[in-house]
Amino acid sequence: MSPNSTGRSDRLRRVVVISSATFAVLGSFIGSGAAGGTPIAEASGGALAADATLIAPGGPAFAIWTPIYLGLVGYAIWQALPAQKADVRQRRLGYPLAVSFVLNAFWILSVQFNLLALSVPVIVVLLVVLVGIFRLLRRSPPKNLVETILVDGTMGVYLGWVSVATAANIAAVIVTAGFTGFGLNPDVWGVLVIALTGLVGVGLSRYGRGRLAPTAALGWGLSWVAVARLTGPALSIPTAVAATVAVIVIVGVAIRDRVRAVDGSGVGSDRP
Repeated sequence: MSPNSTGRSDRLRRVVVISSATFAVLGSFIGSGAAGGTPIAEASGGALAADATLIAPGGPAFAIWTPIYLGLVGYAIWQALPAQKADVRQRRLGYPLAVSFVLNAFWILSVQFNLLALSVPVIVVLLVVLVGIFRLLRRSPPKNLVETILVDGTMGVYLGWVSVATAANIAAVIVTAGFTGFGLNPDVWGVLVIALTGLVGVGLSRYGRGRLAPTAALGWGLSWVAVARLTGPALSIPTAVAATVAVIVIVGVAIRDRVRAVDGSGVGSDRP
């Protein structure tokens, strides 16, 4: 590929990332209700409200979107700077990140337009894309602290939170569809889904050598599931206990993996 072609490709990638990040932020603005739309918790008949299912996190949990969106905007600006225009790592990450931004906006729009069933494949694909990005991040270290925070940190938090949100989203859809649990007590289902989410957290920690950002986001989301099950209308002591145990296990495994990574080779010590 000629230098001119490479330069055009890099410019296109940076423009696509900025455009998709703008689209995602606009979608979040609409989804928050700030633009006159219905807040996500109230859209689709309240299917995603904090008391809609036993897997739904408490309302304050969604404050995590603020640092995520700030990180996405920061990354979009940072990757457009001349220093990053030919960076190999950003060339690999640019388009997958752009896809994740667009999927994020589509998920919000699907809920806003009462297309709850469509929201499931959208968020599942988003989760798959984020896992792919996580793999790319693991293959090469960030160059400096700014990249560590804007790229690895933001995407780690993004992945961890979407892991929790995917479980909550699927639970909301099947409950709305009239799923009765095959005769099992709802508490049993709550514990099983929380356990599965906890296993995802452990898997991310093992693969990522104890990266803290995904663990922090998963722990945040599951902690608010526990709080909501102890204090909200949808009370469930078993689910709250399962969520609490899951947080302890995920954090414990992440700390162990982090220490091993640092003590073993230093790999991972500069990554969130």
